[in-house]
Amino acid sequence: MKEQAPRPASDNEKGFVNLTNPLELDAGARFVLKSRGSWWHSGYHLTTSIVGPVLLTLPFSFTLMGWVGGVLWLTLAALTTFYSYNLLSAVLEHHAHLGRRQLRFRDMARDILGPGWAKFYVGPLQFAICFGAVITGPLVGGLSLKYIYLLYNPHGPMKLYQFISICGAITLVLAQIPSFHSLRHINLISLLLCLIYATCITVGSIYIGHSKNAPTARSYSLNGPKKIDQLFGVFNGISIISTAYACGIIPEIQATIAPPVKGKMFKGLCICYFVIVSTFFSVSISGYWAFGNQAQATILSNFIDVMKPLLPTWFLLMTNLFILLQAMAVTLVYLQPTNELLENAFADPKKGEFSVRNVVPRLLSRSLAVIIATVLSAMLPFFGDILAIFGAFGCIPLDFILPMVFYNMTFKPSKTSLIFWGNTLIASASSVLVGIGAIASVRQIVLDAKTYRLFADV
Repeated sequence: MKEQAPRPASDNEKGFVNLTNPLELDAGARFVLKSRGSWWHSGYHLTTSIVGPVLLTLPFSFTLMGWVGGVLWLTLAALTTFYSYNLLSAVLEHHAHLGRRQLRFRDMARDILGPGWAKFYVGPLQFAICFGAVITGPLVGGLSLKYIYLLYNPHGPMKLYQFISICGAITLVLAQIPSFHSLRHINLISLLLCLIYATCITVGSIYIGHSKNAPTARSYSLNGPKKIDQLFGVFNGISIISTAYACGIIPEIQATIAPPVKGKMFKGLCICYFVIVSTFFSVSISGYWAFGNQAQATILSNFIDVMKPLLPTWFLLMTNLFILLQAMAVTLVYLQPTNELLENAFADPKKGEFSVRNVVPRLLSRSLAVIIATVLSAMLPFFGDILAIFGAFGCIPLDFILPMVFYNMTFKPSKTSLIFWGNTLIASASSVLVGIGAIASVRQIVLDAKTYRLFADV
């Protein structure tokens, strides 16, 4: 009997999307990563994925790095990530021009580095970062709700885990929004909200800095009693700022753009980085100027002095409400890679998106994912320390290293060219930061471990 030749792998199995045969799309690509958006929409998605409540930690990062180190790394990280995200976009556009469009980070890794890298490194790494952000969402929202609650009831009996549960319940409902493209209007509102609350924080910091409530002994020296503590603090500050600029879902955002995609992502990134420069620099500089090395882990904590608000109550209420709403939008954006995986696992791409066959598993799986994230958020209110490790191990590789590697391996620039050695230098320096940042983050966890309690009311 003549042996049958093995069937060659399809484009879809290789991680490509053949635009001439859209029926090959898997359920995740077909239902979650719909390619219908404009470059404006990509700008909204990008801004929400990067500019979030994490910017409240930027003044604290300056206490670890000082004026020169803080401003320098904030600027370098902005330039490097803008450059690296454009490199990623160029690689994606190149494959789209060839008629084989890649829609996910793991698709890029599978094609460029090999299936092992996609399955055992890039895919799990991206999932850990994105689901970590989903866990952080209800925590940030719960902290904002508790902040508002304490403004009007300073000695109230409600605990943090109760506020986290409320935010988790709202997220569970919003998680049923079917696709990434469906979030475009929410993310436009999110963009406006982050501009508004960043302005509120900047104005509030400047007001307090000029008032009688300003710190009497304002100092800009580095935090830490010993040189070694200050050194590790600098690397912690680098990790914090790197995490603030992190995205990790550039391919998924570009996947939402309707073809042809050429040049559209660059315009979206310009919108995003206009908002980044407007918010990151104003909040970090004004907050550090007002409070010096007394700036706390979130700058909002400096706006209350021993349960006494330093700003009008209505102003703090408005600011926290905007932060709460925007945190939910950020959570929904980072839930999309999880939704895409769940659709791949449980949905049938040959059935309708809203058929009973697909709606029921979608409802159950997404609800379970949000419930798990909310429970972990309530159990681990110190998750910020854990997220710092994710920043070192995950955000820096995905946003500072892999874009350089992908570009050099795809376009193969001359080894004597400036772009080749520039990319190599950035990737090499970032690899060093991964190791040092991870050590600094683990050390911080060890130092803080004595304060950890499950379901703590922080």
